[in-house]
Amino acid sequence: MHSLLEQIQDLPRFAQDIIRLSVWFLLLSIVFVPLERLFALRRQKVFRKALFIDIGYYFINGLLPKALLVLPLAAVALGLHHIVPGALQAGAARLPLGARLAAALVLQDFGYYWGHRWMHEIPLLWRFHSIHHSPEQVDWLVNTHVHPLDIFFASLASLVPMYALGLAQPSHLDTVPLLAVIIGRLWGFFIHANLRWRFGWLSFLVSTPAFHHWHHTNDEHVDKNYASMLPVMDILFGSWYLPKQWPPVYGIKTPMASGLVGQLLHPFLPQPEKPE
Repeated sequence: MHSLLEQIQDLPRFAQDIIRLSVWFLLLSIVFVPLERLFALRRQKVFRKALFIDIGYYFINGLLPKALLVLPLAAVALGLHHIVPGALQAGAARLPLGARLAAALVLQDFGYYWGHRWMHEIPLLWRFHSIHHSPEQVDWLVNTHVHPLDIFFASLASLVPMYALGLAQPSHLDTVPLLAVIIGRLWGFFIHANLRWRFGWLSFLVSTPAFHHWHHTNDEHVDKNYASMLPVMDILFGSWYLPKQWPPVYGIKTPMASGLVGQLLHPFLPQPEKPE
């Protein structure tokens, strides 16, 4: 095993990233595929429509947005580092790891909420975000069905509040934003999963598949439930919706290209406006 790890570390960085993503894909499949068979909300085949497109998105989005984020995030982080009072940064740095992580998760979801809401309300951003809403079958892998520039904007919106309040530092690799991002990404797979889980009163505290599936509805209740992990964001800002039933239909009302390349090009082509 030690020799194998050394061989992997000797590979080019791109090859290491492909291996890392492949291992994560295998682990996620081992968890979610059986769960979606045992506790399925809707009967869907494992090899469903657009499965291989979603796998393509999984690898593209595991490689590209990270590269796109490096320079803009560094510039924003350094700028905020000079604006935010030093006392606030020092106070945040002195917090115990658990408290810093909890605060980072709240700030991450606050930033994500507004970034996500703008994706629905601003036509230019909706051009990209509509790709994520186009699948008519929702399961754990739809979490990856996202245009890379959509992920770029969402990630930037999520990370900026952490840097603004000193919970992440631009001068060194900080475990707090890294842990917050990992937790948020894993939770994203869970809330997209084809699971009939609701969690009772806990659904007011943490997002569930029921909560997020209503975000993907294609009926009169569109544009609800923007938060990724904390429904309190939607409760506070008036976009919460969680009835006892499940959404009847998913997708969008405007045409979407069926292939991966066509979808990647979709935001740059003429298209109808988002229906009211």
